[in-house]
Amino acid sequence: MLDFCVIGTGISGSTIAKLLNQKFSVNVYDKAKGIGGRSSFKRLNGKIGFDHGLQYLSPRSLKFKRFTKELTRKKILKFWGGNHKFLNKSVKKKNKHIKLIGVNGNSDISKYQLKNIKFYHQYELSKINRHNKVWNLQFQNGQVIKSKNLIVSIPFPQCKKLLSKFVRTSLFKNKVIMNSSLTVLLMTNKTSNNYSSYFTNDKILGWVSNENSKKRFTYNKDLWVLQSTFEYGRKNIDSYKNKKTYFTKILINRFKNITKIKISKIYFTHIHGWKYSSNSKPLKSDSYWDRKIGLGICGDWFGGPRLEDGWLSANNLFKKIVGKK
Repeated sequence: MLDFCVIGTGISGSTIAKLLNQKFSVNVYDKAKGIGGRSSFKRLNGKIGFDHGLQYLSPRSLKFKRFTKELTRKKILKFWGGNHKFLNKSVKKKNKHIKLIGVNGNSDISKYQLKNIKFYHQYELSKINRHNKVWNLQFQNGQVIKSKNLIVSIPFPQCKKLLSKFVRTSLFKNKVIMNSSLTVLLMTNKTSNNYSSYFTNDKILGWVSNENSKKRFTYNKDLWVLQSTFEYGRKNIDSYKNKKTYFTKILINRFKNITKIKISKIYFTHIHGWKYSSNSKPLKSDSYWDRKIGLGICGDWFGGPRLEDGWLSANNLFKKIVGKK
């Protein structure tokens, strides 16, 4: 029987799994087709693809700086250079930090941390019960997994739905409003663009990334990631699936108007909605651990909204599990 079952392969799930794997038997499960959570990389052909969600890391805490420095030394991460254009001056003042990206994609961190751990894709958890001090986890594909301890690292609303009857504190009484965004992946003709990214001051389109500028591949076409503002995403996240063409055009047209980049041909588009991308308001705790029943919860929404907060949450949970202050 497993010592620990971890749900989620994002930064929190992969981090806590790696830490626990030093002392215990661990398996990791994720409902997505790949690993990385909101750091997923959508591959088109070989190394050619898009950072689907998270675009870069800018370490702030000393602990996370040390972690990313080590991953940079091991060539898991690298610097994202180029000219980053800030059309919103208030954002520019907050973004003087370095930008780090995965060498092959921003899911590289999760892949690195899970390289010696068994993990399973397309395992969506549908039911949880606890019997005779053992967690019984039922997945939608029919598989049932038993584990002594359970660690959950998924967005707050999903976590609350699955675990409300097991959590004995006021954790789920917190008012957590998750940010939402729409993301368009776009392939166009090669342009004369000289910028690696754009931070806008638009109410619809918030961010543009030129994936070619990350220098993971050489290609005769330009790849772009267009991300809506949280405000626009929140208004349309529940309706975009029925009007994908409409919302794709809206974001592309905003992109053209704001950047003035001349696009003569569009070869590929894909739109995705991140309903639970991040939490802007931090909670009073960094993680949750109930030793009596062997239940732990970690995630970036504890500290929110940065990916770094997810890493810190997982480290905080590990200390609680092994009894360190």
